Amino acid sequence: MQSKQAPMRIAIAIVIILGTIGYLAFTGARANKFYYVTIAELQGMGSKAYTRHLRVAGNVQPGSIQQEGSHMHFALVEQGKVLRVNYTGMEPPPDTFKDNAQALAIGTYGRDGVFHATQIQAKCASKYAPVAPKNTAQVTTPTMTTAHAN
Repeated sequence: MQSKQAPMRIAIAIVIILGTIGYLAFTGARANKFYYVTIAELQGMGSKAYTRHLRVAGNVQPGSIQQEGSHMHFALVEQGKVLRVNYTGMEPPPDTFKDNAQALAIGTYGRDGVFHATQIQAKCASKYAPVAPKNTAQVTTPTMTTAHAN
């Protein structure tokens, strides 16, 4: 009788292991999903905004950057909408993070109306600007004239 129970136990163990791996993969992928939203969309999401990991972009409002040790407070502006952001992360902000810089905050939106970022990224506008065309003054080539002797 033990010979019939051994394959059944192995099958049950395989089902349990595969089920556990599937569950961990599903919940892990769900936890790492970040929805990209604009500031206007974020402010219009209602209670859904409080339960999701989000990515919000905007320009850093001039004069809003306040750094207190490893914490930073600033505001993002997009089309007249303002979003206050508290950043608590492991890495210091990038060198390109300054007034009027395009920035991306990654984190969660709190019921206090403040976005709690765990990561921030800044774009360097000059790095992505198109290269200015070189001076393409027309080059004139001298024309040669030949004199005919009579």
